[in-house]
Amino acid sequence: MNNQTLMQYFEWNLPADGLLWQRTAAQAAALKKAGFTALWLPPAYKGAAGVHDVGYGVYDTYDLGEFDQKGTVPTKYGTKQEYLAAIKALQAQGIAVLADIVLGQRIGADETELVEAEKFNPNNRNQSISGEQQIKAWTRYNFPGRAGKYSGFVWDWTCFSGIDWDENTRQSGVYQFAGKEWSPDVDKELGNYDYLMGADVDVDNPKVAQELIEWGKWYLDLTGIDGFRLDAVKHISYAFYEKWLDAMRAKAGKNLFTVGEYWSGDLNALTAYLANSGDRMSLFDVPLHMNFHNASTAGGQFGMQGLLQNSLASADAMHAVTFVDNHDSQPGQSLQSWVEEWFKPLAYAVVLLRQQGVPCVFYGDYYGLRSDGTPAVPGIKRMVAARHHFAYGPQHDYFDHDNIVGWTREGDAEHPGSGCAVLITDGPGGEKTMYVGRQFAGQVFRDIIRLDEQAVTIDADGNGTFSVEGGAASVWLPEEAYKAIIIEVE
Repeated sequence: MNNQTLMQYFEWNLPADGLLWQRTAAQAAALKKAGFTALWLPPAYKGAAGVHDVGYGVYDTYDLGEFDQKGTVPTKYGTKQEYLAAIKALQAQGIAVLADIVLGQRIGADETELVEAEKFNPNNRNQSISGEQQIKAWTRYNFPGRAGKYSGFVWDWTCFSGIDWDENTRQSGVYQFAGKEWSPDVDKELGNYDYLMGADVDVDNPKVAQELIEWGKWYLDLTGIDGFRLDAVKHISYAFYEKWLDAMRAKAGKNLFTVGEYWSGDLNALTAYLANSGDRMSLFDVPLHMNFHNASTAGGQFGMQGLLQNSLASADAMHAVTFVDNHDSQPGQSLQSWVEEWFKPLAYAVVLLRQQGVPCVFYGDYYGLRSDGTPAVPGIKRMVAARHHFAYGPQHDYFDHDNIVGWTREGDAEHPGSGCAVLITDGPGGEKTMYVGRQFAGQVFRDIIRLDEQAVTIDADGNGTFSVEGGAASVWLPEEAYKAIIIEVE
């Protein structure tokens, strides 16, 4: 079985040129050749900010760039037909497509409604700080541009638990609608973290839950996607997603690989969510990302032997999607926790070349961030290729030093020439003797990161003494594998 490698195929500051779906289709063959097995595409439906909406300010989930709404027919990424063509182009190359699903909030309502509501303490959502009062809320969604096509469901205030704006007083706040309750089975940050932003979708309302299920079935029929990335699951009842995912899998007749975004550095919060939802999805390994961020900002004082501690990859590798950065952690965004550039090759060596977890490569790391001139991560394409072809077999860990740590993979018979040795350090350079397997005795390994003439010959016991430069990563492959990577990538 070949390694799975996912790419998040967007970043926050992509140009609003409506061309991403076209670019995706054009790159499908190259992405397959590079070693990617799945792509996570951004939210495809119309957002409140029109062509400038990244996709999380959800307006109409039935409008995939088909109707003149919010001042545009296309979304930021293109039209409905271009989206469907991009999916088909990727699948024709054997690349699975994950759709970004955002069900927790709606923004950009067509009309206001007068609603009785209480204001809650934004820092303790269990504490009311006012009596009931009448507010004017942007909660009615008629979708006049779509005019009932695909669904006649009209969203009004009864479909939501609360909102963050009173048009009467023009005041922001956390307003809970009369007769509503926050979902109890959500993250306990801020007392109860059901409410996130905009008009908070009430998934505990049976008619809303059914509409979201019907919409999901429609989406599957239309797009034929292979799985989901679920947005902000810590803010949505896990009981709802149990029902929703079961319904989607029954409709599709297949597993539909699903990864949820539960943004918390607390491993216990992630494992509890997995248990409560019956392991129906994987989760992004936010604790590991935070370890990378903290190590990159610690000036060599992090303690690298603990780099993997308290990570989901270490605790439950079967349900871990590992990543270095994403659209939310990049500079200027709400969850900014950017891994500094010098540490990026080290972090990618970890997520790409180890057994545990399915890695998700960030578009901005693979191609660079054009908006601020940040270049692509050095060596990332060679590491993706090394994962695809050669990072197989039993793993041996050497996390035994404050700075220099490493691991090896012995390779397997299914992947000829496979096997590797990896060293990373957040401090001075150095070397470490590591076991790669007796089958490599007498063979030469070379480093695909430095691309120099250094060579390590494996001794009769299967050991080699591998080196790494200061603040860097080194990835050593058998010589024939090294040559294959250089030819393929360069």
